[in-house]
Amino acid sequence: MAEESTVNESQATGKPLTKNSEPSGAAVTKPSLCCGMSSHGTPFRKEGQHPSEFIDTIKDSPIVWIDTPVTDMRGQAGSLAAALGFDPSLVSVLLENYYAAYEDRTSELGLMLPAIRIEKFKVEALPTVILIRKNLLFTVHDTEVKRLERLARYAEIFMKKIPTDMPVEDKATVVLIRIIDQINERNFEHLRYLEEQGDELNRLLMDPQTPRTRLGPEIYEMKHGLISYLDAMWATRGVMDSLRYGDAEAITNDDRILERIGLLAQDVQGQIGLAEHLSEVLASGLEVLQSIYNNQLQILNNRLALVMTFLTIVGTAVLVPNTLATIFGNSAFGMVRHDLWWYIPLLVGSTVFSTWLAWWWVKSRGWLPKKVE
Repeated sequence: MAEESTVNESQATGKPLTKNSEPSGAAVTKPSLCCGMSSHGTPFRKEGQHPSEFIDTIKDSPIVWIDTPVTDMRGQAGSLAAALGFDPSLVSVLLENYYAAYEDRTSELGLMLPAIRIEKFKVEALPTVILIRKNLLFTVHDTEVKRLERLARYAEIFMKKIPTDMPVEDKATVVLIRIIDQINERNFEHLRYLEEQGDELNRLLMDPQTPRTRLGPEIYEMKHGLISYLDAMWATRGVMDSLRYGDAEAITNDDRILERIGLLAQDVQGQIGLAEHLSEVLASGLEVLQSIYNNQLQILNNRLALVMTFLTIVGTAVLVPNTLATIFGNSAFGMVRHDLWWYIPLLVGSTVFSTWLAWWWVKSRGWLPKKVE
């Protein structure tokens, strides 16, 4: 990893870079990588403190790819692009978009693609800017984006496979396709991670002991994550559609090469279909969950209705003999012990009769639940 250095000299001075100095453009915390093909057709790979170190290499090479990770995209990307001769406003226009962007300036072409990163259900799209001018492709992205490291590792082998007699636009497009394919491939892997998280959510849904206060936020976060992933894929598909017709002068007009861009667009469309299917599965799971909750609520209502029915019957059964006891207990009746032979049977009989009558009336009204479960 390169050391952070202070900006001691501007690009205008024309002085060579030293270990402790670097041209105008915020400090780069990781080395810039330069891969390409020499004028003799030999692939090469170089590293430097700043992309401007490769300006002489760009002049002498038929195709060059420079990759630079930065810590602050909005603060650094524009100045780094300007150091290589790109219009810095091209970068600012690209970064104004949310997920992906396509900007054609005739002699320069700018793309921004999302590098998706997922933690649990949180989907974050980090911008990856790709600038193209003649024989130069310049990619700049956040230091947290690691997906181009694999491509950089095999860049020399990849460059060796590009025919030396191809037009410069064809070579640039072939390298561009490989970069986009690498970005998309890693984005697609994150959908599988979302599916794994969705499976874990289904397990929680099956567990009746899972608190509803936990399920609600989990379901919302997964739906929001899927929507964010779909938005990023749709934005990527828009960039693919803009590229595959070959209208920009910076890329090829060869139909065979443009067909490969069409295949990339189909892959993105396939991922959109899978994400939408996962969303449908989640929606169906929510419907099942809602049905379960409705059934549980109905069972609870049935139990409460049964309790209220029996309380009604018991209350009625107690009310009649209690009323008779209150009446005959009045001193006006002057009841004595020898009157118990008819008083006790009256209380027992009235209790039984009133209980039966209350039960019959409730049942005839249909208020007695047939089943509790």
